[in-house]
Amino acid sequence: MKEVPQDEPPQQQEQEDNNNFISTPKSPSSTTVSTSSSSTQSILSQLLKHDDHHHKQQLNEEQTPLIQKDHIIKKKPIYHTISPIQEQQQQEVEFNHPNEDLEGQRWSKGTTYQALHDPRSVIKCLVQPITYIPAVILGLLLNLLDAISYGMITFPLNNPIFASFGPDGISMFFVSCIISQLVYSCGGSAFDGGNGRAEKICQVVGPDKSEVVISSTVVAFAISSIMTGLAFFLLGALRLGSLIGFFPRHILVGTIGGVGWFLVATGIEVSARLDENLAYTIPMFKRLFLDLHVFSLWFTAFAMAILLRTIQHKATSPLVVPAFFMLLPIVFYIVVLIFGYSVTDVRDAGWIFPLVESDTPFWHFYTYYNFKLVDWRAVAETIPAMLALTFFGLLHVPINVPALGVSTNKDDIDVNRELVAHGISNAVSGLFGAVQNYLVYTNSLLFIRTGGDSRVAGVMLAIATTILWMVGPWIVGYIPVMVVGSLIFHLGLDLLKEALVDTWNSVHYLEYITICVIIVCMALVGFVEGIFVGIVLACIFFVVQNSRKGDAIRSTYTGEYMRSTVRRLYRQENFLSNVGGQIQVIKLQGYLFFGTINQVERTIRDMLDERGWDKHPIRFLILDLQLVQGLDFSAAEAFVRIRRLLRARQVYMILCNVARGSDEEKALIKAGIWVNDSNDEPDDIKCFQYANEAIEWCENVLLQSYFEKKSKYIQSSLGTSATAVPRINRSDPYSDQVTPVGSPRHAMLNQAIHQVFTETNIPTIHSNMAQPALVLIQTFADIGHGDLPVDFFHRLGVYFERTACTKGSTIYREGDPCEFLLVLEQGSLRSLMNILNQQVTVETLLAGSVAGELGMFLSSPVRTRSLLAEQDSVYWKLTRTSFDRMCTDDPQMAHQFMLLTLYFSSERLDTMTRHAFHLH
Repeated sequence: MKEVPQDEPPQQQEQEDNNNFISTPKSPSSTTVSTSSSSTQSILSQLLKHDDHHHKQQLNEEQTPLIQKDHIIKKKPIYHTISPIQEQQQQEVEFNHPNEDLEGQRWSKGTTYQALHDPRSVIKCLVQPITYIPAVILGLLLNLLDAISYGMITFPLNNPIFASFGPDGISMFFVSCIISQLVYSCGGSAFDGGNGRAEKICQVVGPDKSEVVISSTVVAFAISSIMTGLAFFLLGALRLGSLIGFFPRHILVGTIGGVGWFLVATGIEVSARLDENLAYTIPMFKRLFLDLHVFSLWFTAFAMAILLRTIQHKATSPLVVPAFFMLLPIVFYIVVLIFGYSVTDVRDAGWIFPLVESDTPFWHFYTYYNFKLVDWRAVAETIPAMLALTFFGLLHVPINVPALGVSTNKDDIDVNRELVAHGISNAVSGLFGAVQNYLVYTNSLLFIRTGGDSRVAGVMLAIATTILWMVGPWIVGYIPVMVVGSLIFHLGLDLLKEALVDTWNSVHYLEYITICVIIVCMALVGFVEGIFVGIVLACIFFVVQNSRKGDAIRSTYTGEYMRSTVRRLYRQENFLSNVGGQIQVIKLQGYLFFGTINQVERTIRDMLDERGWDKHPIRFLILDLQLVQGLDFSAAEAFVRIRRLLRARQVYMILCNVARGSDEEKALIKAGIWVNDSNDEPDDIKCFQYANEAIEWCENVLLQSYFEKKSKYIQSSLGTSATAVPRINRSDPYSDQVTPVGSPRHAMLNQAIHQVFTETNIPTIHSNMAQPALVLIQTFADIGHGDLPVDFFHRLGVYFERTACTKGSTIYREGDPCEFLLVLEQGSLRSLMNILNQQVTVETLLAGSVAGELGMFLSSPVRTRSLLAEQDSVYWKLTRTSFDRMCTDDPQMAHQFMLLTLYFSSERLDTMTRHAFHLH
């Protein structure tokens, strides 16, 4: 079955712009139920770049298109029809608010029974329809032009079976046009003035069975319309209109270009009066270009289309196209008369369509419906073409409807309601044996702007179109082939321009290649095949683009830069700063698939490479999946390979931010990265809920080496045997016992231990020294670099009070007054903050750390956090009263104590700031 090209909507612009071009549909439209080639630029172009630009300009002001023009567009006033009862003259209206009470709008909304008692209302009811006559005449002309262009190519006239079916195609077009006009105008649409496959069957049935071919073809047309109506209705009824917007826009543009080429090829077939389909063969090209008569037939029509486009660049009126095609047949007959040619001879030469039998009625196409002769197998063969046409038609409504709503100042347009209206219109059209239809932006806007902004005007247009249909198809026998051919060429060139010219430098080059390939495939292979190839290319290019530009790694940093939020002794903090480079964190992002996971794997391989390993050896690799949106099987398999690489280097693989039951966890379990049983978790891989917990675990493992090497270092410095030192019991599969002594990691640990104990000079601690002096020396002496005497800590300890607490007890709560600070002697504490009505652990405090210092020194009225005992703990408390007494008794000591204590605040602020910047 020959696919009838359909229209791609123009942009959301006013009809005054002459430098923009419209794409026209091939089936009846909704708003003026036809497709005219008024001069508005494709809305597709605008949607590619500026789909939200209409919010920035006035509603009636022309919208900025995607493809920028060199000229300056001037805003022009919009004229609306106003009842003579209201005013004696028309006024220019720039903005008509939807609720503005114009008389014309009152009429369009209906007149109540009580209002009919008013003589003025009666006069208005009689006069108002007269004001719609100019719009109805224009709409009728647009319908006639579309019927001639699209109706004539509904059937393949170059096929001998359908050679005389041009009038029947026009009649089917008119029936669909009338039905859609009535559905939209009678309340189906929100717009008051809304207008609204034979070769395959021949191959299956055979050209010798012409009656079977004809019946099967018209039934296929009707089924296709019903199928389209059902798709429209279901999308609207289920409120799924927004789903259409997820289809890649450049594939739609390529489809439009393919339809444009179909129109150009059809224009050549119709104009050249070919008796076969246009084939890309040498004999066909010789016939088209070397046969002077054939060349003159199609090239004159093509030249007229080029002339029209040239005129459109100069003229600004939207009436240029209708006026051009009204004058073209008149000029043709004047030329025939001047040169004295006989109309019969001109018709026989192929310049005018053949005469229609005088007794052929307007309803003649219904005689082709003979269900006894239908070859249902042949009809089934056309289902892919039906689906393609349905799909192509579905893409127009979400584009045309919002565009028309903006141009007509309607802000409450419901796309789902319009889809339901289109479903009813197409289904009824199919039941009446006609072709598909949908709302056309250009014709609708032109009809409304010329005064047809009423449902009454739409009904009047439907009645006028019915009269034109019933007059009969005799007019076809007097239409010059040049008129139909030039109109088809014009529409085809318009669509090709929209697909190939308007998108140049506006889309990615891979998307532009997809558009071109779709057009070529549609031209050489077929409509459905072209769409399929375009979808495949879009998927391939999507993978290529995301693989090349999609960054799966958001950031990488070491434990030297990013520390856990655990408060430790200064000496331990210093040690972790020196060996923190052995903790490597990689923060992943996006969807990990076969195209992006290679980047992660390559980065890890570079870290484990010999050259990089000697400079920056690592012991822990933390993979943070907080920003990962999912991973496919290839990515999960890559994690297994990464684990093997790390195991060979004795490096822990640590995963964090993998939620329980998430798709990421399921994918990793299926790939075998770990089993779904925490008791069976292998030693070389760990999983934590948060990155901070993972870093804390790594630091604890490093500190185990610190405590062990600390004892060895002290004994060695005192001259005692290292073998007498008890070894810490730990389950570390990658401990220093299995690490070569001369390895980079081992050397880094030894160097850190040496640096920590040689650069710090703590005061000498006597055996009879008691608390709190001991804990104060342990906490603050390293910070003072050994410059403070032991007597300083003895004098400082006088102001502290010892307090003990059990596990789970609360030391202070968020909102309590700031009455003291504390120094932890033993145990551990947790600092909690209430975030979104949930208690969140902010810090962990270990022995030798300070808490509550800022509230004390800044005289804050209340606590901003809570402090909870994680274990049975002992701490020394300095109350505000004791601190004030210290400031009075020994201001210099109080000042020195404040400087030492604020070190913890400074470190905490630095750590929290780094974590905050790496949350997302």
